[in-house]
Amino acid sequence: MNENKSTENSINLEPVIGLEVHCQLACLSKIFCSCPTKFGASPNTQVCPRCLGLPGVLPVFNKKVLELAIIAALALNCKIHRQSRFHRKNYFYPDLPKAYQISQYDEPLATEGHIEIDGKKIGITRLHLEEDAGKLMHDKRSSLVDFNRCGTSLIEIVSEPDIKSPEEAYAYLTEIKAILQYTGVSDCNMEEGSLRCDVNVSVRKEGEGFGEKVEIKNLNSFRGVEKALHYEIKRQTDLIGKGEKIIQSTRLFDEKKQETFSMRTKEEAKDYRYFPEPDLLPLVVEKEEVERIRAQIPELPSQKRKRFIRDYGLPEYDAEVLTATKELADFFETCLKDYGKPKIVSNWIMTEFLALLAESKKKIADSLVKPQLLTKMLKLIDDGLISGKIGKEVFADIFNTGKDPEEIVKEKGLLQIKDTGSLLSVIDEVLSENPQAICDYRQGKKKAAGSLIGQIMKKTQGKANPALVNQLLLDRIEKYTF
Repeated sequence: MNENKSTENSINLEPVIGLEVHCQLACLSKIFCSCPTKFGASPNTQVCPRCLGLPGVLPVFNKKVLELAIIAALALNCKIHRQSRFHRKNYFYPDLPKAYQISQYDEPLATEGHIEIDGKKIGITRLHLEEDAGKLMHDKRSSLVDFNRCGTSLIEIVSEPDIKSPEEAYAYLTEIKAILQYTGVSDCNMEEGSLRCDVNVSVRKEGEGFGEKVEIKNLNSFRGVEKALHYEIKRQTDLIGKGEKIIQSTRLFDEKKQETFSMRTKEEAKDYRYFPEPDLLPLVVEKEEVERIRAQIPELPSQKRKRFIRDYGLPEYDAEVLTATKELADFFETCLKDYGKPKIVSNWIMTEFLALLAESKKKIADSLVKPQLLTKMLKLIDDGLISGKIGKEVFADIFNTGKDPEEIVKEKGLLQIKDTGSLLSVIDEVLSENPQAICDYRQGKKKAAGSLIGQIMKKTQGKANPALVNQLLLDRIEKYTF
């Protein structure tokens, strides 16, 4: 990363990045037929004459697709056009049985949108509807085609070339994904192909026109986009530094080698021979329909972040983490209904809960931890029945078993020791083993007390009440005689 920056600065070049996001809409059936869109079905079992492009069939538009696309466009601050039109994008590829894709070309559904990233507006050129192609599967002996995805409804979101770094591209994609999930437009599951991204990148001298554009296709993660951009920016910068020309082309990213490689020279619009789809009427969207849909749009991620900071007094970082997904934000706010200490809930979610989810590769919906179980455990800590350290152990058990925290505490005998006599016995034992620490403390080295408290907690297996231990220990040190 540093090498990229130093090379760019030495010849005073800046990257210009535009992103094309392809998002599968949350529809139970395809865009022009009634075939299901369930992920993981056996190959070629979710197809019909329409999506297979057989002769003599006509497309029938799925109205739910339009409603979801309008929601997305409004959430992305786009202008919805009263009339838009489908076109045929002609090209031959084995996974495209009709030899053309139904898409929208020069009359898209929506244009002129934007989102904000760290206070900067990144423009959205257009949002248009299209159908997906099938999927090629290769092995050493053959290539097979699964047509299940053919005709799956997509929106394509095309950004303006406003993105100036790989990190900014990552932030833009993260925000787009959050918006689409919050509005219910898509599940945005990249592992299942619900969200894909193509990258357009060039480099130029500051203040000059655009350089020669290179497209990087089929990137399957946001980190992959970031890494591919770092490599490609350096590659183009190095070529220009040597006096060579950038060839407009389409490239792929090799995850193992962490580098891009050429796939083909870049097609232009004329190569696709676009023309209006003769079997579909133009889409007409009335203003009243747009306003009806606008009223249904829920609170968006940026709005929720601001509210979390304003109403709950959370730091900006906490608000960003907690609103990354709607599920996590809902979990947090449900906790607050029973336990009104936002920062404490935030700390436990961001550290313990998210760590366990990541380790187990589970989603919140699959977790056995429910908001009421977390808040019940936090009340046990507040009531002094268990320590924060024991709380972590209890929470891990809740995550693994879904049991009530009170039941876990009783079963494992984890209640805090509050009996003064029992604690004094342990304190005296620790003091007798550490005479030097007593001397250090009496000479003004107050950190010595922390070491002694740590040993006491260890001997009590974390069950001692920390506040009571601290009070008894300091009193005992002053009176202790060798």
